Amino acid sequence: MSSAPAHTRIPVLLYHAVMEDPPDWIAEFTVTPTEFAAQLDAIVASGRTPVTVGTLAAHLASGTPLPARPVAVTFDDGFADLAGPTAEALAARDLPATAYLTTGAITRGRPCLLPPAPMMTLGQAPRLEEYGMEVGAHTATHAQLDTLAPAVLRRELRESKAVLEDTLGHEVRHLAYPHGYNSPAVRRAAEAAGYTSAVAVRHALSSASDEVYRIARLIVRRTHTVADVARWMEGRGAKTAPYPDSLPTVGWRMYRRTRALVRGAEFAG
Repeated sequence: MSSAPAHTRIPVLLYHAVMEDPPDWIAEFTVTPTEFAAQLDAIVASGRTPVTVGTLAAHLASGTPLPARPVAVTFDDGFADLAGPTAEALAARDLPATAYLTTGAITRGRPCLLPPAPMMTLGQAPRLEEYGMEVGAHTATHAQLDTLAPAVLRRELRESKAVLEDTLGHEVRHLAYPHGYNSPAVRRAAEAAGYTSAVAVRHALSSASDEVYRIARLIVRRTHTVADVARWMEGRGAKTAPYPDSLPTVGWRMYRRTRALVRGAEFAG
């Protein structure tokens, strides 16, 4: 675990679907509505101050002050519950959040690598903002970004940003890498595409000195309990970013890149 002081450790939680009977492919990363409500209550009870990723990113980029004990809640993909009961549960507790939407998955007729699942629609994206959520991009097709050719990578990043901006009527500044897959080249491409922050996964606590284009998140699985969330709120239970990529992470990236040369772009999941 990190030796960083507990007050500098920032939990950034990553949720996917909140539903009772999810498709098999996303079940590991799904929590039930009852468990979700209990976990949100644990966040509130912790006394931490909820912030959007945009607020955290502004601190990392320019030193904009953060509250003493921040926490951020994020969602990836755009499952059907997000624009309804999930948004309502957050709003009922005055918990802002950041939602990263895969535009191909929420727009009829667009290509996408995500397997079938109940999804929200692109037209519901403004509703998320009405509930107090910040909306970011999660690429167009949910590909493994660190395996793509430069031109394809640029298209993934820019298309999703443009589609969301057309729908919301304002700039979209924040990105989530599908399944956290990124590399130095991907991070540079994200900045060049006009994003001011990007979140990864890393299964770690973020911190006041984290990397603005590789913000660490804690992925919430169905096996996690309220006690796990409470531990993260205390700044315990995971290492703290930033830290260098491990050799297994680098090796896994090289293997996936080689595989992509044969198979083409693959689903990040």
